[in-house]
Amino acid sequence: MGEIGRVCVVGGGPAGLSLARTFLRHGIPFDVYERHSDVGGLWDQSNPGSPVYDSAHFISSKTQSHYHDFPMPDDYPDYPSNRQIHSYMQAFADAYGLRDHIRFNTSVEKAELQADGTWQVKLSTGETKQYGSLVCANGTNWHPVMPDYPGNFTGEMRHAVTFRSMDEFRGKRVLVIGAGNSGCDIACDAAKGADSAFISLRRGYHFLPKHLFGIPADVFAHEGPHLPMWLTQRIFGVILRILNGDLTRLGLQKPDHRLFETHPILNTQLLHYLGHGDIKAKPDVERFEGKIVHFKDGTSEEIDLVLCATGYTWKVPYVDPSVFAWKSGKPDLYMNLFSREHPTLYALGFMETNGGAYKLFDEMADLIARTIVTRARGGAGAAQLDRLIATDKPDLTGGIKFVGSARHATYVEIDAYRKHMGKVRKRFGWPGLEEGCFDTLLKQAPARKAA
Repeated sequence: MGEIGRVCVVGGGPAGLSLARTFLRHGIPFDVYERHSDVGGLWDQSNPGSPVYDSAHFISSKTQSHYHDFPMPDDYPDYPSNRQIHSYMQAFADAYGLRDHIRFNTSVEKAELQADGTWQVKLSTGETKQYGSLVCANGTNWHPVMPDYPGNFTGEMRHAVTFRSMDEFRGKRVLVIGAGNSGCDIACDAAKGADSAFISLRRGYHFLPKHLFGIPADVFAHEGPHLPMWLTQRIFGVILRILNGDLTRLGLQKPDHRLFETHPILNTQLLHYLGHGDIKAKPDVERFEGKIVHFKDGTSEEIDLVLCATGYTWKVPYVDPSVFAWKSGKPDLYMNLFSREHPTLYALGFMETNGGAYKLFDEMADLIARTIVTRARGGAGAAQLDRLIATDKPDLTGGIKFVGSARHATYVEIDAYRKHMGKVRKRFGWPGLEEGCFDTLLKQAPARKAA
């Protein structure tokens, strides 16, 4: 077996922490670089550029979202707040001694692929270091996208990344553009805090409750019978019609797609405020005229503040973009993990799915680790793995026809993704993550464990 080259991990957020623990378990030498002074990535509101607002909560529940072998505390609610999530990640880093392997207040300014496949990494400290592999774990919600509409708006217009508190809405007529989970959350804050509140949606969406029959919706989906997707869509569609009724009565547009064909919106609180008249739904913006916003249905409103919850551009700013293959503005990677062109280039966190992320991150990080070890070992196994990564084109949609938006270009259905991970593991004889497999790394016992 050849020597395993040292790995450079960029980012000390959720993905970077998962990689750090996994590499420790597999004995892979590595360094994590975090430009901020603490772990947590975007969940640390003091991290410059964090998009997290005061009212932000997890949209997946605590029992479906925690790291492997490290459940969230018993006293956490079903859907923890951003502050609780950050505290959880700090506790995770402390429990496994991960801070010892992270260089804080140090950013990777440039990572250059060398002819021999190694990486020359230039740091913000002025240092230059050599690494055998690079794992990009810098996250995706750091580079906001602003919409472009005809006309000139003379009020205040900014991206949701700048938003923190509903106090910013006091005494104002507010328009929130965008109906992702963040947009809906912020619209609810506007409904409570603004003089008048509006939300603009380009299309109709399906709104899923966070609880079904008294339990978190993702727990209900995970523990219930696993049915064919077409049948799941029909059954949940009926449930939503019973619970929510006809959403067009609230001014929302009728969805132009079937349930689960877009990233799920888990926010029925917005429906509550729409039903009480605290906020009004509008279609897409047509144009601006001073402080007047004209909508595509012919209506118009005078607005003081336009807040754009219009998403983010995925960037890896420290790597030459030509190193990646791109699909609809997103890195096109095998299983959202492996570069097909460059065997020493990996990524974690550059994906979207319909389930809890952190358990999945651990499984994905384990695949990266085992791939690095297999490649270092060389021989037929490494060659077979390289061929698989270069040529395999799995269908990870789970039978869902996702809408043709850029956001869904690399979207995966979590059960289909896990099933394919199982196939890869079986092919190479790699075991899955067993209960307790990280316990030997513990530096201190977890505080309180959730069931």
